[in-house]
Amino acid sequence: MLRAAPVPIVLMILIGLCGAVLARIYAGPLLPQLVVGAAIGSVGVSTAARRLPSWLVAPVSVVAMAIYTVIALRLAAQRAELPGSLAEILSDAARNGIPRLLTAMIPVEPTPDTVLVPVVGAWLAGLAATEVAVRSGRVLLGYLPPAALYAGALYVVGPNAESAVLPTLAFAAAAAAGLAVTGRPPSAAQGGLAAPVRAAMRVRVAAGAAAGLAAIVVLAAVVGPFVAGQVSARPVDPRKYVQPPQVDSLDENPLIRISGWALNPDQHLLDVSAAPGGPLRLRLAVLNDYDGITWRVGATYRTAGRVLPSPAVAPDSTVDTVRQEITISDLTGRLLPTAATPTAVDGARVAYDPGSGTLIRPEGLQSGLRYTATSTRERPDLGLLSAADVPSGPAVARVLRLGDGVPEQIQRLADQIADENGAPYQRAVAIEEFLATHYRVVADAPSGHAFPNLGFFLFGPRGGGGQEGTSEQFAAAYAVLGRLMGLPTRVVVGFQSATGSGPVRGADALAWPEVLFEGVGWVAFDPMPQPETDPRPVEEDFKPPTEPPSEPPTEAPTASAAASASAGPVAAPGGASGRPTAAIVAGGLSTLLVLLIGGTAAVLLTMRRGLRRRRLEEGPPAQRVAGAWLEVSDALRLAGRPAGPHLDATEVAAHAQVAAEGRRATALRQAAPPIEELADLVNQATFAPFATDEAQARRAGAQAVAYASDLRARRSWWRRLLWSLHPGPLRWHKRTSAVDQGVRGSTRRPTRPPSP
Repeated sequence: MLRAAPVPIVLMILIGLCGAVLARIYAGPLLPQLVVGAAIGSVGVSTAARRLPSWLVAPVSVVAMAIYTVIALRLAAQRAELPGSLAEILSDAARNGIPRLLTAMIPVEPTPDTVLVPVVGAWLAGLAATEVAVRSGRVLLGYLPPAALYAGALYVVGPNAESAVLPTLAFAAAAAAGLAVTGRPPSAAQGGLAAPVRAAMRVRVAAGAAAGLAAIVVLAAVVGPFVAGQVSARPVDPRKYVQPPQVDSLDENPLIRISGWALNPDQHLLDVSAAPGGPLRLRLAVLNDYDGITWRVGATYRTAGRVLPSPAVAPDSTVDTVRQEITISDLTGRLLPTAATPTAVDGARVAYDPGSGTLIRPEGLQSGLRYTATSTRERPDLGLLSAADVPSGPAVARVLRLGDGVPEQIQRLADQIADENGAPYQRAVAIEEFLATHYRVVADAPSGHAFPNLGFFLFGPRGGGGQEGTSEQFAAAYAVLGRLMGLPTRVVVGFQSATGSGPVRGADALAWPEVLFEGVGWVAFDPMPQPETDPRPVEEDFKPPTEPPSEPPTEAPTASAAASASAGPVAAPGGASGRPTAAIVAGGLSTLLVLLIGGTAAVLLTMRRGLRRRRLEEGPPAQRVAGAWLEVSDALRLAGRPAGPHLDATEVAAHAQVAAEGRRATALRQAAPPIEELADLVNQATFAPFATDEAQARRAGAQAVAYASDLRARRSWWRRLLWSLHPGPLRWHKRTSAVDQGVRGSTRRPTRPPSP
């Protein structure tokens, strides 16, 4: 019994080392302390109850685990200052413990949902290890639960911390010490045996030891190089297998909400009280990505605690700390407004994207929500801007990227401003001044910031809706022109409070552009015109090049040509007049027409087949299901029976069945292939894209092809020919995303966003 006494201590050490491994990605010492407490509690309870029947130990230990877990979660909630009752905190931690642990931002703050899994895992490992090692006396087998827990801790940490060399060596040393202490001496095992028997046993033991040593050497020689190669490789991060918190389209692109707030200037969105006071801009979202149609945040949100990562600050910048108390009123969505850049949030559970500094509340905003944010407001040294350069390369490719199809007129405007201004800061100021002096702010301007919308804003007729807009168009136009000039730009959506205290209304909503300068950071610009100023016509400062004449000018004849003309007419093979005969012209035109028609048909067939292949064979399963639905939609339109945009997927499937069994249906013709399953797959791909697998995508493609082929076969021969050559499917779905194309009525966006 005395020799078995060190085993519980060794088990406590092994489980406590698991907490030391996890502590490398946690903030503060609370998590390892709770894991050590779980190790001591679980091993201690099982050791004290070893005299009890074996069936009674587990229930007693589980009850003790429940009590300890409640205490640990309450302590974590108090440290994190989380609102809500203990029952709400326990329920939320039980539901979201694993996903939030794997989506939490590094360093992880020890909150109830991020400490629940380690604490419970440590207790269960201690219970199992003690029962096997102490009660059953199988010490080596009893090491298996702590070893599994240790491996799980290493996996959770992944590449987010340095290699755990010292904890691993300590784990191995403690395990070896436990085995050495509990080993039985040879005299005790062989005391009653005769000398020949003892000699034979020694020989067998020596032979077994030699064989084991040889096996270990061979195994090390074979497996060692592979293991050594894996040690230098980057560990797998389990976070890539867990979907982080998601937002809807209004939160992914809040820029489209500007026009709605402008139309409702008195809408009470929130209340703010900031210290120190003065003018304050609250940032709602930072939009980095633009594809020529829409701006998007493009964030990867990670669950965060109260303390957020400190932002990098330029060496010569002045940093102020701003504390804000914000109460939500009519503001909806998940985006959480704060002053830039937040470093701490109290009173609300948040998820954070360090790349953009955008915050969300995964549960969504609700009226009466109150929280406190602490932000660092950076004021760069503006004297450095005149000589500052802008960064380039892959690190800033995201904020330089534009979608395809930049209108030529916008490109010419950017080139003109760039030619007149050389340095990056001069170009940034020139764009600001050009927009502020030539355009007008109108509250009822329609929403939109795609290339066509910006083209109409910049060059549309004055008095006909052109050259006027909200801050949406001003900020988007600035950012696009800046990127065309090589300036890294982004668009920020937020609110402007004149005093930093009081209500914030719809009229205070604002979008503004920012430019990134080396050594300075992101600098905000204001392209909005001054109040009570009349804009200058764009035509005064931007004159596009004149269009070339419809007919080229006649060139003066050369000396040789004049000499030939004076020598008299020259006979030509086409006739006495030197012109080709009518038969030759007709033959050439006919050949050209046949080649043109045949080439066009071949191109259309190739493009249509390529479109079907991309839809059904490329991309993730959810995108391919949506592509299959597009094939059905195109087939209905080609058959002259398009589905209305107000129909959802199930109604479209019923409409498609009726269209296939239309006026050409007979008793001899089989019914059209059903697509009800395809409609179900489209709904699943829309609302649960990560639940769609490869087999479902293949079935969706097969059903779509079968239905389209059947619908085409019911047409006359000339309609089937027109079906294959119709160019419509190449352009019908150019401006919507794959899932929006697939589910038409259920996911379509309004042309003008509703008021928030």
